[in-house]
Amino acid sequence: MIKTALISVSNKESIVEFSKQLDTLRIKIISTGNTAKLLNKNRINVTQISEITKFPEMLGGRVKSLHPNIFSGILANRKNKKHLNEIKKLKINSIDLVVVNFYPFEEAINKKLKLKDLIENIDIGGPSLVRAAAKNYQNVLIVVDPNDYNEVLEKIKSKKIDDKYRQMLAAKAFAYTAQYDSLINWYFNGLTKNDYPKTLNLTFKKLQNLRYGENPHQSAAFYQDIFVEKGYVATAKQLQGRELSYNNILDVDAAFELVKEFENPTAAVIKHTNPSGVASANTIEEAYKKAHQADPKSAFGCIVALNRNCNAQIAKYMKPLFIEVVICPKFEQKTLKILKAKKNLRLLETGTLKKVKTRFDLRKVTGGLLVQIEPYKDLNEKNLKVVTRRKPTEKELKDLIFAWKVNKHVKSNSVVFVKNDETVGIGAGQMSRVDAVSIAVLKNGEKIKGSVMSSDAFFPFRDGVDEAAKAGVSAIIQPGGSIRDEEVIQAANEHDIAMVFTGIRLFKH
Repeated sequence: MIKTALISVSNKESIVEFSKQLDTLRIKIISTGNTAKLLNKNRINVTQISEITKFPEMLGGRVKSLHPNIFSGILANRKNKKHLNEIKKLKINSIDLVVVNFYPFEEAINKKLKLKDLIENIDIGGPSLVRAAAKNYQNVLIVVDPNDYNEVLEKIKSKKIDDKYRQMLAAKAFAYTAQYDSLINWYFNGLTKNDYPKTLNLTFKKLQNLRYGENPHQSAAFYQDIFVEKGYVATAKQLQGRELSYNNILDVDAAFELVKEFENPTAAVIKHTNPSGVASANTIEEAYKKAHQADPKSAFGCIVALNRNCNAQIAKYMKPLFIEVVICPKFEQKTLKILKAKKNLRLLETGTLKKVKTRFDLRKVTGGLLVQIEPYKDLNEKNLKVVTRRKPTEKELKDLIFAWKVNKHVKSNSVVFVKNDETVGIGAGQMSRVDAVSIAVLKNGEKIKGSVMSSDAFFPFRDGVDEAAKAGVSAIIQPGGSIRDEEVIQAANEHDIAMVFTGIRLFKH
């Protein structure tokens, strides 16, 4: 039986309607501060918490519910005679329903409030009430989510509140307090510049269940980082098409993060997280055409990312092609009308284009988690060390930097060939670097002549340079650092290839 409820909420969504129903059911309501004022204003019978504690709300609202008269009423085990005798002797009434949500610390961070104001948004009493009620879930119903109000009312009215339902609400409550503490922990780690704390608490909210995982026999779900704002796959709005799959999301993320590397209009075509074509141009429609034509065979069933809005010209070009997903900042209205006929084509709109400077890169391994801060560094002429007799021309240098930016997003071992701001060959995910060169050349042949090449790591032998020279490469960008660097440089000099070292390895596993 639910006889007494304690209600103290920061998010007051639907709380008046919910409380009216409790009042109609003759359930006594205890409440705090602004929640009590709101309920009184709506003519709902409310007992101020100060009447129960015999203390006023103190310290500017920091102390309201922290009192034995409240917590004993919540924590008393109704099946324990000693507990019941104790609260009876002290004239403490049991509390059967606790409805609480917390001060909006997350919103305060997003508003970029000053530290002193943020601290006042750290809830103390709320989490304590929730934890107490969740601990005693067999006797107390704990509700932290306004979306549960209607179902809770139905359960109370039907008097069918079983342990399984109580456990579900308790699990939700503990997840809520854990997430809240993780947010605060995350913020204070940032204040102390602690990139790798002894204990890493991560918190994500579920966006959706997925049809299946990487393969049909695997189940999966998609979660969003709490602090991610607009401009990412996790915050994109799907305008049309079937539900995204696990693999779609991985590919879309790879594609969109790649095009963020470039200031000029740029398009990327992705298959299995690797680009088949990337191009920049004066217009986004020209960039897309070049990116698709770089390897049209591999582009069948691809993911397309644009760093500009998708317009009608692009839509007309896409119409006869098999594309899984298109992601961009915005789709123009004429574009949507053209692509509407392709019902299965997923269209994702991000609303903005935001490049992350640093972020956690998380990789799960059996029994553990690998964490690194993922840097996004830009190259320019000052960063590069020319190691050959011939320096790269201005045009070659521009293409070398373009190739390097693309190479950051290609699985290792990898090489990228570029000519005139577009990829003309990509060798990805090979166990041998020379094989990566050979495969790209085999696939693209004559297109590679006159191009430049980027390698994600140093050349362990000169054979990779020799193969590139046979294909007609004129300049190479690579990290350097091999014990055979001199041999590799000599090979470049023999072929009159300009070579520059970056000192930055681009391994992507």
